[in-house]
Amino acid sequence: MAALRRTPLYDFHVARGGRMVDFAGWEMPVQYRSILEEHRAVRRAAGLFDVSHMGEVEVCGPGARAFLDYLLTNDVGRLAPGGALYSPLCEPSGGVVDDLLAYQRGAEDYLLCVNASNLAKDVAWIRDQAAATSAAVEIVDVSEAWALLALQGPLAERLLQPLTGAKLGLIRPFHFAEATIAGVLCLASRTGYTGEDGFELYHAPSDSVALAEALLAAGAPQGLELCGLGARDSLRLEAGYPLYGHELSSEISPLAAGIGWTVKLGKASDFVGRTALTAEKAAGSPRRVVHFRTGDRRIVRPDTVVCTEDGASVGRVLSGTLSPILNGAIGSALVSTAFASAPLFVDIRGTRLPLRVVRPPLVARASP
Repeated sequence: MAALRRTPLYDFHVARGGRMVDFAGWEMPVQYRSILEEHRAVRRAAGLFDVSHMGEVEVCGPGARAFLDYLLTNDVGRLAPGGALYSPLCEPSGGVVDDLLAYQRGAEDYLLCVNASNLAKDVAWIRDQAAATSAAVEIVDVSEAWALLALQGPLAERLLQPLTGAKLGLIRPFHFAEATIAGVLCLASRTGYTGEDGFELYHAPSDSVALAEALLAAGAPQGLELCGLGARDSLRLEAGYPLYGHELSSEISPLAAGIGWTVKLGKASDFVGRTALTAEKAAGSPRRVVHFRTGDRRIVRPDTVVCTEDGASVGRVLSGTLSPILNGAIGSALVSTAFASAPLFVDIRGTRLPLRVVRPPLVARASP
């Protein structure tokens, strides 16, 4: 088997007690002290995540804007330099290749941040689409040039501001700016995956340790915690955010996943998947993703069968975890649309539990 890859912060994690696991071919910390405490720290103060395993792809050239508007379901045409956009990357069938963030750095200069597990597939897909349309673009995998730290939580701006001369309050959600933070040049993006306020800091890998140490030293007295993949997953489920391979896949379209707001069927340009997604919207998705609570602490595992009151199978669980804030099991499931509003149940080791379908977010964003 291939050796696991490591981020520039591997030794930093190990020295601080990080429990390392295989995630998408990377050796990453799943937790430090406690997933529950790390999760709660993000909701009440702030958490620091290493997400340097994510992939980055440059799309540049005179045809970059038009090409990305064709490639993505969201409206790239509304971006301006300094803006960021979340969008699925779809197949002609309407299924999802990946979901990503697109950053506009200049008039025809874009940076895409994609999921680590999909990087090779995404780059091949993007290049194939460029070749098929003869787009005047250059596509470069620049993942090795970037490391990425995410500072998330209601105190994120307050903790970060003393380390930079940049006015962080001027960076609105889904916008970014260059900023020197603790002496490290960063692309500071007001984005994240936890449902809380925060910043994602793109920087050179050689600066990762110095930046992480400075952030931790400045923030720890105010409640900043190092956080691993475990808290990242429970936080995103409380927020109702999809994870590729769970709530989004080649079999689950953005419309079925409940993120139809990312599919701009009315935008001027054609885009990959438009015909299929237009038809799906008109007819209605035959299946849809729902989020649920159980009122019980037992976690409902992915692929657990979802049934109606009379025992008929109508779907399966996609994600499940324990919510540290709600003190109960939460999750998502893909179910037949016809039964999405009916009483639904799962069987957990012989115990039948009702699913209470809820609209995300399951936990509201904290106030600073």
